[in-house]
Amino acid sequence: MQKFIVVVLLVFTFSIVSKAQADLSIPDSLKTYKLSDVVITATKTFTPAIEVASSVTIITEKDLINSGKIYVSDILQDVAGVSVAQQGGAGKLTRVFIRGANPHHTLILIDGVEVNDPGSISNAFDLANLQTINIERIEILRGPQSTLYGSDALAGVISIFTKQGSGKPKFSVSAEGGSFETYKGFLGISGGLNYLKYSIGYSSLHSQGFSSSNKKYGNSENDSYQNNSFNSRIDLNPINNLELDFIFNYSKSKAGLDQNEKLGDDPNFFSNVDESLFKLNGTWNLFNGYWTQNFGVSIIKNINKTTDGIDATHPNLSSVNYFTGNRTKFEWQSNLNISRNNGLTLGFETEQEKAYSDYLSTSEWGEYKSVFPSNKATTTGVYLQDQLKVMDSFFSSFGIRYDKHNRFGSVLTYRIAPTYFLSTTNTKLKATYGTGFKSPSLYYLFDPMYGNPNLKPEKSKGWDAGVEQYLFNYNFTFGLTYFNNNFTDLIGYDKNFKTINIDKAETNGVEVSISTSAIYNFILSTNYTYTESKDKSLGNDDSGKDLLRRPKNKISFNINYSFSNANLNFEILNIGAREDKDFSTYPVQRVKLKSYTLLNVAVSYKFINQLSLYGRIENLTNTDYEEVLYYGTASRSAYLGLRINF
Repeated sequence: MQKFIVVVLLVFTFSIVSKAQADLSIPDSLKTYKLSDVVITATKTFTPAIEVASSVTIITEKDLINSGKIYVSDILQDVAGVSVAQQGGAGKLTRVFIRGANPHHTLILIDGVEVNDPGSISNAFDLANLQTINIERIEILRGPQSTLYGSDALAGVISIFTKQGSGKPKFSVSAEGGSFETYKGFLGISGGLNYLKYSIGYSSLHSQGFSSSNKKYGNSENDSYQNNSFNSRIDLNPINNLELDFIFNYSKSKAGLDQNEKLGDDPNFFSNVDESLFKLNGTWNLFNGYWTQNFGVSIIKNINKTTDGIDATHPNLSSVNYFTGNRTKFEWQSNLNISRNNGLTLGFETEQEKAYSDYLSTSEWGEYKSVFPSNKATTTGVYLQDQLKVMDSFFSSFGIRYDKHNRFGSVLTYRIAPTYFLSTTNTKLKATYGTGFKSPSLYYLFDPMYGNPNLKPEKSKGWDAGVEQYLFNYNFTFGLTYFNNNFTDLIGYDKNFKTINIDKAETNGVEVSISTSAIYNFILSTNYTYTESKDKSLGNDDSGKDLLRRPKNKISFNINYSFSNANLNFEILNIGAREDKDFSTYPVQRVKLKSYTLLNVAVSYKFINQLSLYGRIENLTNTDYEEVLYYGTASRSAYLGLRINF
C-alpha cells in the first residue's frame, strides 16, 4: 500500500509539472497574494505558505496576546490534529499528541534546539513549564518529518521561535493575578544598535493551585506551583554577510504532585525541575544570498528531582527520584539556490545524549533502590532536499536522509511533498508521503532491569492529501485534509518485562479548518478533527482497541473582535470522549472519559500605546471534566493583568 502511494505521488508530481509547463497562459498571480505567511519548519528554509504541501499551523505573537493564555499547552489544544493531556493543574506532567501518535513521537524545538528530554523514559518533552511569554511564533507541522529532523519526528514537529530585539531600547513590564492565588510578573528589555540586537527577559509565576487528584473523589489538598525563568538572545552582525546568534534560556520550577489513584492526595510529594538551553548559531550568506551556510552547536540539560515524604496519609511510604539528561548537538546546513525555481539543501548533524538516574523508596515491604548508571548514545545524520517550483503553480520538495546510531546501526528515511495551485479557482491541492524513525531512549537501551541494547528504532510511514480553497479575495480560507499513519517496531515489554520491538499502531482521520481575515474587525477561525487511533499489536489485551487519551472528535471555535483600543477574544473548545485506564486496579480496567466543552474569554484595553489592561476568564461555564483519569482540572477562574511597554 505504501509503495502504491509513493508511485501515485510521483505520477502526480510529474503530471503536474508537465501541466504547469504547458500552461504558459497562467498569470503570475502568486506575486499579488495577500498570503504573506512564511513557513520555516516545513523545509528548514524560508518558504511562502502557499508553496508548502505539509499540513502546518502558524500561531503568531498577536494570536498569543489576543488569547491571553500563558501556557503553550493551552494554545496547542486549539490546533487541528493536536490534543493535550495534563495530570493536574499548572506544572504537572503535560503531554501532546499529534494525529493520535504517542507523545514521544513529536519533536519539540525552541529556536531550532531539540528539547525532548534524554533523561525521561521515552525521550518525550514535558510541556508543563513552557509559557507563552517572550514567544514570537509557533509552527506546528503534522506528519512524519524525520527526513529533515531525524529521530523523534514520527508524527510531527512543534517549533517555537523566541523574540528578537531591534531598534531603540524597549522595556516591558507586566503583572497579573487571579484565581488559585496565582501571581505572575515579567520584566524584559530588547533593542538593537548597529551590529547588535538583544532581547532579555525574566518571569516569575506562583500559584497555590488546586488538588492534582480530582476533588470530586474527596481530595482536598492543593498542589502549588512556582516557576522562575530567564531568557536571553544576542544577535551579532560583525560583517555584512555574517550573523551570529547566542541564545541562553533557564527555567527552575517546583510543583506539588499527587498519587495516581482515586484518593491520591499527598501533601509531601514534590517535583523540582531545572531546564537549561544554550545555542550558538552562525549564518553566512555568499554570492548575494544564492548560497547560505548555517552552522550551530547547542546544549540542553534537564535535572529532575522528585521527593515524596512520609505523611499521615502515607505513613510508610517515601521516595527520592533523581534523573538528569543532556544533549550536545552540532549541525551544519547549506542552502544553494540553483535558480529562481530550484533550491538544494544539504545538511549534517551529530548529537550525543547522556542520562543518569537514581531512585530510592521505602515502604512497608522494605527498601528498594534502582540506579540507572550514566550512559550515552551518539547519532550522526546527513540529509538532502530538493525544492522545485514550476510556473508559480507547481511546488514540490523531495528529501532523503541517512542516520547512523552507535547502537542499532543505520536507518534511511525519505519524504515527497508536491502541491499545485489552480489560479483560475484559487484552489491549492496538496499531498505528502514520508517515513520517520525514533531511536530507542537511553532508558530502553541500558536500564539494568528492563533495558535491551539490541532494540531497533521505532518506525512510521504516513501520508496525507488535501485541498485548500481561497475565496473572497483570499479573505476566506477552507481546508480539508485526510491523514494516515502506520507505526511499527514500537517498543513494548516481553513476559519478563524486558523492552522489545513488539507493538504496532495505526492512526487516520480528517482535519477540517475555516478561517477569515479581518472583516469589519472580526477574525473567525474554527477547526474540526476526527481521529481513529488503534493498537495493532498482536497477542495483547489492547489489540484492536483505541489508543489511550486520544479523543476521536475535537472542535475549536475562535472569534476575535477589535474595536477602538479594545480587543475581545471568545473561544469554544469541545473535546470528545476518550479512553483511559485505571492503573490502581488489578487487573487494570479500561474506562471512558466523557466529552466536555470549555468556554474561554479574553479581553484587553489599551489606555495609551504604553499601557494596557487585560484579563481573561477560563472555563466560563464551570465545566467538570478530566483529561487524565482521577486527575483534577481547573474550575471557573479569572485573571487580571497590567502591561507596560516603554
